[in-house]
Amino acid sequence: MDAFELNAEKRTATGRAENRRLRKSGRVPAVIYGGNGEPVMLSLEHNDLNHHLDNEAFFSHIIKIKISGGDTEEAVLRALQRHPARPFIEHADFLRIVAGETLRMSVPLHFAGEDECPGVTEEEGVMQHSMNEVEIECLPRNLPEYIEIDCSKLGLYDSIHLSELVMPEGVEIVELMGEEEDRVDRTVVSVQLPRAAIELEAADEAEAEAAAAEQAEAETDESAESEEGDSESADDDKKDGDEDK
Repeated sequence: MDAFELNAEKRTATGRAENRRLRKSGRVPAVIYGGNGEPVMLSLEHNDLNHHLDNEAFFSHIIKIKISGGDTEEAVLRALQRHPARPFIEHADFLRIVAGETLRMSVPLHFAGEDECPGVTEEEGVMQHSMNEVEIECLPRNLPEYIEIDCSKLGLYDSIHLSELVMPEGVEIVELMGEEEDRVDRTVVSVQLPRAAIELEAADEAEAEAAAAEQAEAETDESAESEEGDSESADDDKKDGDEDK
């Protein structure tokens, strides 16, 4: 796996004023921590970092951070803070990695075969992604760029759960680790009817139920009227009998 590279400079001054000064100069405040070393305050060139962020793999790849002065650290991107309204990166956190020590990362899910699965092509269903990334644990050398899921065999109402994902060697899904009662086998993707079709089906069912209720009510009324008529006829017959006496 090829690593991404970033050039960084150490920084000693901290605080809001210093961070604002860095951002105005086109740089991003950052920090690298974890592993066997102390946290190191850094600054990165904004446009260089922003360019790497266009690549999805950057979020789940090993990154080589070349620090001015000769040091090089290997890390993964742990957190990113963006400006809430403008296209600027305000801060970046990197987690230092150590060979032989496992790390936990969220990696993207790639869904293959969606356009050819029977549930979509033959049964008019639509794909529903319940998850777009999954948290994994592995050694740095086994860190995958993404996890691919084959959806080509799914029919209507079929689904794929975490336990059914094909994982690379040495990679485990965090939610399926530990004791069995602690595991969470979530649905990752499924094929469902479109919302419009579901709403139409529900409306049809409601209409059918209303019609059945109306029919039952009409039959009840007719039965009551018939019983009332029979009762009146019986009363008339009884009166006629009494008069004959």
